[in-house]
Amino acid sequence: MELSLVLDLLGTIAFAISGVLTAFKKRMDLFGIFIIAFVTAAGGGTLRDILIQAPITWMRDLTFVYVIAGAAVFALIFRKKLGYLRRSLFLFDTIGIALYTVVGVQKGFEAEFPFLVCVALGTITASFGGVIRDLLCNEIPVIFRKEIYATACIVGGSMYYLLRMAGLPIDLVAIASGVVVMTIRLLAVWFKWSLPNIYSREELNQ
Repeated sequence: MELSLVLDLLGTIAFAISGVLTAFKKRMDLFGIFIIAFVTAAGGGTLRDILIQAPITWMRDLTFVYVIAGAAVFALIFRKKLGYLRRSLFLFDTIGIALYTVVGVQKGFEAEFPFLVCVALGTITASFGGVIRDLLCNEIPVIFRKEIYATACIVGGSMYYLLRMAGLPIDLVAIASGVVVMTIRLLAVWFKWSLPNIYSREELNQ
């Protein structure tokens, strides 16, 4: 099995579980839970495929649909055990953005898109499933807050592109870039790193 497919499937599982945990917190019914799981896992990749005019991945390979459904059922069955992990939602979301960033940049690189386009595709793949999830759950998407989220994808995606251009083995590049995304995101939360606040105290209090 190709590395890109493995990463794609692992990212799908991570984001599907993230979606289930979010929907469960919102007390959605079974249909709502599966819809949130699906859009979280497939939303970013679908938008990426539309932008690069490629066949939409989950429509041509139903394996992804089955994997999303299986991950959703798993998360529902073991939701109490997952609940014991205080940051289970954050954990699966972080794993998802790391894997999907690599997948997105890799697809752009193989299609011979320019550097900025490749990094944008990686960020879109990693972030926009979560954007759709948060919007449907009536929350401000994480990517639009001051938290370090998309920035981690941009740094990891840039690293992937540059290392591939340098001729390093694809497996090594993928692993290293994914670890960078995860590390930046984890450190940002741990040390409360954030982007500069552009609002004055008066504006924040309005």
